[in-house]
Amino acid sequence: MALSFYSAYHLTFYFFFLSISSFFLSLYFFLSLFLFLSFSLSISFFLSFYFFLSLFLFLSFSLSISFFLSFYFFLNCYNIICLLQLNSSLSGSGEEIGVVVRSCHDDLTTGQPLSPSKLPKSPLKTRTKRVRTTSSSSTSDRVVQTATRTLYTAGRPPWYDSQGQLKEAFVIGLCGGSASGKTTVARKIIEALAVPWVSVLSMDSFYKVLSYEESIKAAHNEYNFDHPDAFDFDLLYETLKRLKEGKMVDVPIYNFTTHKREIQKKTLYGANVVVFEGILAFANKKILDLLDMKVFVDTDSDERLARRLRRDITERGRDLHGILKMYSKFVKPAFDYYIAPTMSYADIIVPHGGENSVAINLIVLHVHKQLQKRGFKLRSKLALMSLSGQPMPNTLHVLEMTPQIQGLHTLIRNTSTPRNEFIFYSKRLMRMLFEFAMSLLPFKTVNIDTPQNIMYEGKRLDTKKICGVSILRAGETMESALGEVCKNVVIGKILIQTNFNTGEPELHYQRLPRDIRDCHVLLMDATVATGAAAMMAIRVLLDHDVPEENITLLSLLVAVSGVHSVAYAFPKVKIVTTAVDKEVNDQFHILPGLGNFGDRYFGTSSSAMVAA
Repeated sequence: MALSFYSAYHLTFYFFFLSISSFFLSLYFFLSLFLFLSFSLSISFFLSFYFFLSLFLFLSFSLSISFFLSFYFFLNCYNIICLLQLNSSLSGSGEEIGVVVRSCHDDLTTGQPLSPSKLPKSPLKTRTKRVRTTSSSSTSDRVVQTATRTLYTAGRPPWYDSQGQLKEAFVIGLCGGSASGKTTVARKIIEALAVPWVSVLSMDSFYKVLSYEESIKAAHNEYNFDHPDAFDFDLLYETLKRLKEGKMVDVPIYNFTTHKREIQKKTLYGANVVVFEGILAFANKKILDLLDMKVFVDTDSDERLARRLRRDITERGRDLHGILKMYSKFVKPAFDYYIAPTMSYADIIVPHGGENSVAINLIVLHVHKQLQKRGFKLRSKLALMSLSGQPMPNTLHVLEMTPQIQGLHTLIRNTSTPRNEFIFYSKRLMRMLFEFAMSLLPFKTVNIDTPQNIMYEGKRLDTKKICGVSILRAGETMESALGEVCKNVVIGKILIQTNFNTGEPELHYQRLPRDIRDCHVLLMDATVATGAAAMMAIRVLLDHDVPEENITLLSLLVAVSGVHSVAYAFPKVKIVTTAVDKEVNDQFHILPGLGNFGDRYFGTSSSAMVAA
């Protein structure tokens, strides 16, 4: 960091030196002009002195501005150089982590997407030596979201079992009167749980959009927001059901000032624990059946009124008279008729809200026991699956092993093949793989006219959209070959790495097209050993509502265990490859294999393994 400081200091000193030099040169010039005016032209001494003094003050002001600009320039240079050095140290000069750091920076500042670094067009261009590391982010926010991408700063562990089936989340329902402290209790439960993935769903997001007449009533505090009819229970049920199943949901954002839903929506992802809170959380039978634990927050009515006054005045822009009118007319009767009777459904009643640490600790202890019962170890199960002697699944499609294909495999498997030749021949094999995969997509018969005015019966791809999704980092090497086969294809990215402590794959980053559910998806990974990373990527696609039969997994080389794992979990996913090897060792390396494809392609050395 010292080098960065002195680099900025030298730049600033140079700029300030120019300012000082300009000042003294100007002073000398105007002093000479003063003497000339005074003695040569016999102008009044006081007049020339006044003229000189004005110029001197102007130069002094200019010097002050120059000093300020110099200091500002110094600070900016120093900050920029420090940020560049920090980015370099975080990325370890490795490409796959560089993508994450750059994406996080642009998301939090400009919101504009930055395209990841691309490979040089010519394989003869060399890269500097880089060392690959696993992610070790200590950021408190585990998910950074924008309109176009999602970045997992701490890594999301598997949310499904070895059969690819989703694990049901543990849903905690928090019910209580308005301003009873439900949100505070939810926050303290989350803090005490220390579980990596928790989603919080508020019932306030599911108020119905008011009609014009209802909006007028709401403006005059004549609309009952505490009645069950004020909520969209159908949308709430579908949203909570998807979250319990571990799927992604888009939650509406309700504006309490306009009484309408915002255009933007908040995206929530399936988690280990889902905390659902609302004044009528126990009022609907279907929603009540989705809750694994029901907690009622009981707070004194006077305290609830004081909290509601403070909240509605500061956060929702309402006046004191209107709040008291609504409380006496709607809020208190609704509590007596609809909320208080549901206390009988509660498993635990928490008096005094978030101040009751004993009740919160009891809730946390019970949730921890439930999570331990539902835990899964994914990768070790996949590696130990004993399917030897079983026939290959029908969804596996292997490129015919012609002498040409075998020759290309000889070159890329050879440990002594130079890096530039490894890249060149790998790309040749990738293009053949994509051509073969395209032939497996649905085609329809069409008739066209040739230049000789003769009708020709041909074939045309019977799908509107094709999308490629690469599993970073090795899968990114296949993007250029896909672009050469499919014109203007849309590319998505998923970053999956292995947790150094648990050995399990973790999802760190994803950027997928908005309309991916309508596409045929070509999922790309250079090699598939146990199938752990491929299964996680397929699960992500399914959570984004991509039909399973519309997913094709493409890889240059797969292991038998990986084929069986993916095919057993997702029987409708097509697996397309150029070769299948039989064994995987204790380090999850394919044997005989072709080594670490990403290291050989990018010219890096392995300090940690990514999920395969």
